[in-house]
Amino acid sequence: MTQIGAAEIPVIPRGVRLHEDKVRGLWVLLAPERTINLDPIGLAILQEVDGTRSFGALVKILAAKYDAPEDQIAGDVAEFITGLTDRRILELK
Repeated sequence: MTQIGAAEIPVIPRGVRLHEDKVRGLWVLLAPERTINLDPIGLAILQEVDGTRSFGALVKILAAKYDAPEDQIAGDVAEFITGLTDRRILELK
């Protein structure tokens, strides 16, 4: 598993987008030739990914929003982002 530095910026690449599936009542991540159903945690993380915020900033925002310890949030966010970058659905710059 890749270690994510606090200064790295997660980016949703061109051709990938968040989409609300109103028929099924859930959010999905649409990527070329695949669709990923998102749970509330994944959705919360991706809604904060704007291509300008660093990993460290995302962790701080989510920790404050959900009143949770930053180290716990950092581990969960890193695992989620790493899973998507390994599958080439998210990029780090």
